[in-house]
Amino acid sequence: MAFQCVSLTDSKINSAEASSQSEIAMELSTGKVLTEGNADAKLPMASTTKILTAIIIIEDCNLDEVIIVPDKAVGVEGSSIYLKKGEEIDIRDLLYGLMLRSGNDSAAALAIHHSGSIEKFAETMTMRAKQMGAENSNFKNPSGLPDSEHYTTARDLCNIACYAMKNETFANIVSTTNHTGKYRNFANKNKMLRLYEGANGVKTGYTVKAGRCLVSSAKRNGMNIVCVVLNCPDMYERSCEIFDTCFETYKMLNLTQDKTFMCNKVLCKLKDNKNIVIKCSENLNFKVKPVDSDKDGAVAILEIYDENNLLFSEKLYSIIEK
Repeated sequence: MAFQCVSLTDSKINSAEASSQSEIAMELSTGKVLTEGNADAKLPMASTTKILTAIIIIEDCNLDEVIIVPDKAVGVEGSSIYLKKGEEIDIRDLLYGLMLRSGNDSAAALAIHHSGSIEKFAETMTMRAKQMGAENSNFKNPSGLPDSEHYTTARDLCNIACYAMKNETFANIVSTTNHTGKYRNFANKNKMLRLYEGANGVKTGYTVKAGRCLVSSAKRNGMNIVCVVLNCPDMYERSCEIFDTCFETYKMLNLTQDKTFMCNKVLCKLKDNKNIVIKCSENLNFKVKPVDSDKDGAVAILEIYDENNLLFSEKLYSIIEK
């Protein structure tokens, strides 16, 4: 079974040509790494930190709750939405201020609301990041302000972003170009939403120490790619290059329960719908192998190969329920 698509000669982007200190791109739904360069280097990540802050708040807090801005969230160093002492604002508008305007004061207000202090919230961040697959990261604040013990890797940050983008509320916030809230209105300063067709998030970042950092997401033809570049002077241009190469090189193959296979005169199918990312240039071979006995009730195994390279393996079940 062959799939035809325009393809590049090499799906791996040459890291020697990369302007970033570290980079990676993953397909959102499958977690497949499409390209990477120095992706496990521990680096500062500036305000891309706020991706983790936002998803924790979304999962744990009532977004319609109105809070009074605490003293420690007023006059915070760096980018700001200019919160005032004693001001009333809801969590939802604080989140939009966090992600669209990169408000460090918004990050502080949200952290204190969630955990009682920035220090306690940072502990929660490190713990929750590990649950999202970020094993080599440590967080000391909710905004990304410089700290020698505040760092991540491109791979970890991409795992966090993929996790967050699967949340509908988060995805809606970071794809918004202009927000009109009950308390505040914000325009999104992430230029990627206007620069790249299909872009739908997520967050910019910059400090002198971290350099220019960008986590971006784009969806085309049923495939959503999340890209991270750290310490990248031309972060928008580099991210566009990575997206172009990945979308030209890869495509999504949808295997649904409706597709049937024959094994020893028994019609069988997958238990659940499955998606796999394949190279557009691959000529796929499907093999169905019988299973003698399986506690799950499977009657066969479906294997998909590109020449001798196994791409996919999954159990098949009789279409007739026993």
